[in-house]
Amino acid sequence: MTQASAVPVFRYRAFISYSHRDKAWAGWLHRALETYAVPKRLVGQATAFGEIPARLAPIFRDRDELASATDLGRKVNEALAQSANLLVICSPPSATSHWVNEEVLAFKRLGRSERIFCLIVEGEPGASELPGRAAEECFAPALRHQLGADGALSHERTEPIAADARAGKDGKANAKLKLIAGMLDLGFDALKRRELQRRARRMAALATLALIVMAATTALAITAMIARHAAVVASQAAERRQKQAEDLVGFMLGDLNDKLRQVSRLDILEAVDDQAMNYFQSLPTADVTDAALAQRAKALEKIGSVRLDQGHLPAAMASYQAAAKLAATLAEKAPADTTRQLAYAQVLAFVGMTHWYQGQLDAAQRSFESAQTVLQRAKPDAADNLPLQFELAMIDNNIGHVLEARGRLDEAIVPYRRMLTLSQKLVAAKPDKTEWAVKLGVAHNNLGKLALMRGDLATAIAEYTADDAIETTLSARDPQNNDQRENMLTVRAILGRTLALTGDIDTGMRDLQQAVDIATQLTKVDPNNTSFQDDLALYASQTGRLRRLSGDLPAAQALNAQSLAIFLALTKQDPANVGRQREFAEAQLEQAAQSQASGQTDAARRQAQAALAILAPLLARQPDDRATLLATAGAQLLLAAVSDEARATRQLRNDALNAMQAVKSGGDDPRLLALQVEALLALGMKAEAQVVIRQLWSSGYRDAALLAMLRRERIDYPVNAAFQQKLLAATDTSARQ
Repeated sequence: MTQASAVPVFRYRAFISYSHRDKAWAGWLHRALETYAVPKRLVGQATAFGEIPARLAPIFRDRDELASATDLGRKVNEALAQSANLLVICSPPSATSHWVNEEVLAFKRLGRSERIFCLIVEGEPGASELPGRAAEECFAPALRHQLGADGALSHERTEPIAADARAGKDGKANAKLKLIAGMLDLGFDALKRRELQRRARRMAALATLALIVMAATTALAITAMIARHAAVVASQAAERRQKQAEDLVGFMLGDLNDKLRQVSRLDILEAVDDQAMNYFQSLPTADVTDAALAQRAKALEKIGSVRLDQGHLPAAMASYQAAAKLAATLAEKAPADTTRQLAYAQVLAFVGMTHWYQGQLDAAQRSFESAQTVLQRAKPDAADNLPLQFELAMIDNNIGHVLEARGRLDEAIVPYRRMLTLSQKLVAAKPDKTEWAVKLGVAHNNLGKLALMRGDLATAIAEYTADDAIETTLSARDPQNNDQRENMLTVRAILGRTLALTGDIDTGMRDLQQAVDIATQLTKVDPNNTSFQDDLALYASQTGRLRRLSGDLPAAQALNAQSLAIFLALTKQDPANVGRQREFAEAQLEQAAQSQASGQTDAARRQAQAALAILAPLLARQPDDRATLLATAGAQLLLAAVSDEARATRQLRNDALNAMQAVKSGGDDPRLLALQVEALLALGMKAEAQVVIRQLWSSGYRDAALLAMLRRERIDYPVNAAFQQKLLAATDTSARQ
């Protein structure tokens, strides 16, 4: 083993080389490395590259460090010479960057090729060797080739040491640990094991803290009660103890709640919030301060949110409604107090959301409009109150959802656009406010959804791309935030399935698979979080559909079986959630399509009937909900395709066609039109079908199911080159914004 004295001493632990297009990744990596604390049990161990340090700082990030440099070449070369390792962020822009290539080349010329470590964030290693895929290459030439004796790159290939941060590969957390293991000259497994042990200790400590806080609160509450009934001489002590208890409850409902939510410990969260409620219930009802009432309302609201995340909708509603009563009392006492009005409006919005999840559109709209009225009353006194503006944007979002579910798309676009304007204003005022940036992404997503229903695929993809860029950046900024990872996986799945509608099925499958992979990771972190489980089930089924249409039936069946198992458990646990019932039916419908593809007609018929049995009453309750209408029409047409009774078959197709042609707005939705083509062709109405086919072609729609159907019918359907150019222009514009 090399002696410690023989190991060179470097000024920098590492030099990060990257393209300016990957600035967000570079910032994340810089922060991740400089804030990383090496596990104590590893610090001081001797390796071939010296003793393991406690910290990895300083890290040289060239574009930041050289902002004021006058001699770029000299500064870069000095920094490279003084850096123990070279970390290269690899992507297609990085692979074509002159500076990244030169930095790798310079580091190799220092004789330290073995200390170069790559972080793959996009693209594909070795793609330059594949016909037609050179643009996907993520390794710069200096990474792919060995250095010759003359100091120039030779033709001899080399395989760089790389960690892969892409979803479905190592992922960000493991990729970071792989880089650190390489820098420290450690095995990845050893470092990972130490990291898991440290994480377990932290989680145990956090849980212990929660239990200690709960125990202390109970003790203080009891002490406060005893002191309240003591002699007058002890009243000051009682007030002091009650103040201590309230401060402790404030911590439980604030910082502790936030930390537990970030690590997705809903079980401990529920116990903490329940303990807070026990304290409030121990107080006398006739002598309660406004501060105590506000705390009690906040506790009930937080309990409601935990139960909402767990899928317990009736219990969540009970908590929210109790909180609304308290918040209303406080708001009425002080109509000029903007903070109280805002708190009341927020609880009303939660009540509306819970109605929404239960499919109660009228009640949801009333709650959202009540919240909007409360905020608008406060607005003249707080025009520059940014939190209030944010809440107004959220109400616009919710009202837009209700209008959309009612089929009133022309009305829904008004609150959706207003939400976008408000969100842009908020993010411009505070770019680092994560919650506001998230809602800006949601605003883009809403407009993308309306564009899709209007038949404008290019705009839909541009809006989804804008949302995807926001969510990805936020996730890179805070990789431990599981809620943000869920936001990212959701938009990635939506973007992928929309790209597949334009014929880009490979990218669609890739994006959907990434969503499945991230959702799988999240369910392992928090198995009790029904939202994560729902994500996994939904996107596994949607990925399975694309696998089936691509000819990979076994993979499709495995994905959909996983989806069905999850949905079965979720719908039993929470039968009131109508959205989840619909998604379960969609998974059953995909199972029927897979059975049909494998020649199992009887099974396909039973499965399509089971799906329709769920969907029919849902559509009766919400006849204008687009997702329910699409699923119901799809189930009717599939059942007709596998039925052996002519009259029933024709009736099913006519029912589906009539329902689709009767939509109030959004009749140009290409998904709707494609199902109409299927019904018209099956009914022998080829001339009518041709009219709709031309409309689909103009929209750029090329879903694999439509293409397969038209091939069977020998109907020509060439690529729409003009649409492809429009799509490219729209996504380029979105990427620059």
